[in-house]
Amino acid sequence: MASRRALQIGGATVAVGTVYYLYSAGGNPKVAEKQLEHDVSAAGARLRGQDLSSKEAQKKGEVWAKEAGATLDRTVDNVRGEIREADKVVMSKWHEAESKAKQLEEEGAKELKEAYKATSKDFQQTADNFDKTVTRKTAEAKSGISNWLGFGK
Repeated sequence: MASRRALQIGGATVAVGTVYYLYSAGGNPKVAEKQLEHDVSAAGARLRGQDLSSKEAQKKGEVWAKEAGATLDRTVDNVRGEIREADKVVMSKWHEAESKAKQLEEEGAKELKEAYKATSKDFQQTADNFDKTVTRKTAEAKSGISNWLGFGK
């Protein structure tokens, strides 16, 4: 009973398939046969994992991956180049700042030294004037006392 039922289902499937292929081929049996062969080979390839569309997808995926990889490589190279340029600018500014700091330090030290010399000179001159004044006044006072006591010349 089961085999008879299977035969009926199989026969109906073949009849429907034949009608489908004849109808899609416009009633031409040779074209219908070619379409059936193509569909059978495509189904077999899918079962074996050799699906033409999966191969095409794989090829497209590989092409896309290569393009994406190349784009990523270019982007990474560009970023590395920009980092190198930024590093050069930073180092240039750093050296500029060091140079300017050293120059300001030297100028400050020079101004301090000049101010010290000027102040020292003024102090020495003032001290000399004070010493001369004290010596002169002492001599005058001594002379005045000597004359007052009668020891004068």
